[in-house]
Amino acid sequence: MDLANCYRLLGLTYGASLAEVKASYRRLARRYHPDVNAGDRLTQEKFIQLTEAYKLLLSVINEPVGSAAVSSASQTVAAKSAPQEAGGMPRSPAAAKATRKPPVVHYTPPLSDMDKQLKWNAYEQLQQLLKCRRFARAIALVEGLAQRIPFDPEVRQWQAIAYISWGRHLIQEGQLDKARIYLKKALKTDPHNRSLWAEIEKDFQRIEEML
Repeated sequence: MDLANCYRLLGLTYGASLAEVKASYRRLARRYHPDVNAGDRLTQEKFIQLTEAYKLLLSVINEPVGSAAVSSASQTVAAKSAPQEAGGMPRSPAAAKATRKPPVVHYTPPLSDMDKQLKWNAYEQLQQLLKCRRFARAIALVEGLAQRIPFDPEVRQWQAIAYISWGRHLIQEGQLDKARIYLKKALKTDPHNRSLWAEIEKDFQRIEEML
């Protein structure tokens, strides 16, 4: 069972918190529990699927992330899946495709030709908006793209980058409380990206030092 199906079975969207996962499972478990539906085989199978999905999501959410001791192998995979240039964005669509590896955990539905074109057009616009420090426009653009292509790992990464870029700008402007909000949004957007957690930990440390 892949993560997309786990979230679907529990009626959740990608990036749901641990509390949301637990609450959804408790609600559905009461509804489909064998003791409540004695003799109903389909309901019992549904309960088993819900329990499997719940356990898998717990194992993923509880996976330690953001540690400074991330293995070099994990960092290498992260770097290859999202090659960076100065400024935090992937180098280019062509360069990214040349080194991209398929996601190991998350299932990504195949994109239509129209969505592929939309995605890379949005990438070019996003890169330019971030370069010009037009962060509000950049966030609006990538949030719209994420609604259109919700399970694409690159789109999630770009969305997180937009939030981080705005958060770091807010730190420079001294708007520390607002900066925290956008840094946390970045974590929630791409919660299993260890490299992302390590970078944002540094930003939170900067905020603490400025207080």
